[in-house]
Amino acid sequence: MTPTPARPALIWAALITVYVVWGSTYLGIRIMVEADMPPLLGMGMRFLAAGLLLAGFIAVRHGPTRLRVTIHELRGAATMGLLLLVLGNGMVAVAEQTVPSGLAALIVAAVSLWFVLLQVAGGQRPPVMTWIGVLIGLIGVGVISLPRGGIEGVELWGVLLLLFATMSWACGSYFSPRLGLPRNALVASAYEMLAAGVLLTLASVVTGEPAEFSPGAVPADGWLALVYLIVIGSIVGYTAYGYALANAPLSLVGTYAYVNPVVAVLLGWAILSEPVTAVVLGGGALVVGGVSLVVSSERPARRATTNEPAPETATV
Repeated sequence: MTPTPARPALIWAALITVYVVWGSTYLGIRIMVEADMPPLLGMGMRFLAAGLLLAGFIAVRHGPTRLRVTIHELRGAATMGLLLLVLGNGMVAVAEQTVPSGLAALIVAAVSLWFVLLQVAGGQRPPVMTWIGVLIGLIGVGVISLPRGGIEGVELWGVLLLLFATMSWACGSYFSPRLGLPRNALVASAYEMLAAGVLLTLASVVTGEPAEFSPGAVPADGWLALVYLIVIGSIVGYTAYGYALANAPLSLVGTYAYVNPVVAVLLGWAILSEPVTAVVLGGGALVVGGVSLVVSSERPARRATTNEPAPETATV
């Protein structure tokens, strides 16, 4: 039987969900850390809960046997969880203790630029338009990062930590085809989240976060932000992304890489009154423009010449 084509309305519903949800997770993290919830512990709880919920859904829907993986696959998923969710998303949460959510999202958008540089290091030759996009994007990152966006109170260590997080995510995405991940994407995501949740919780214990954490001192909005990150940010966001990836052109799905930062800046300004300076607007426009050139010129070319899956792009 021929599968029924996905309806355009459902595809766009999935894309808009990814645009808004993944753009809003920067705001959710900022609210969580401003509510005095330790960043490593909060993100550890987020990924443990999301991983357990996703694994439970898979077991109920397809049976517990669907969750069986080899040691090699489990090791690969744990490595991805470390690079993407611990050193990537976890460090974003730590950095957002000093960096506003919108500014953080603009810096994280640079992950696509690092990925191109990794491709070059691996011997590939990206199109000229990709190089132009990388140059424009890196200039934008420099404009935003060096003066910290012209925003008072932004610490240099937070900006540098965000840059490190984007590099870690790019490395994880680049090496993912070589890690022997579980073939089922949902199963792989569940184990990645569970591994990240365990590692982040251990890191929280080692750094002494639980000793200074008082659950009763966290206001309601902090707990609501955590629940939002678990259910909407992780479960709904990944489900919508998976549907869009399976039913829409990759070049269209990839547009979330430069829509998310815009959503994050607008939400941070509207809800938390985060300042949007001329430096942020100018540098952000360069980053978004550079990433859009990279996404539009690089990904279609790769898909036309290889059967490799598209690399994952950063999301928190």
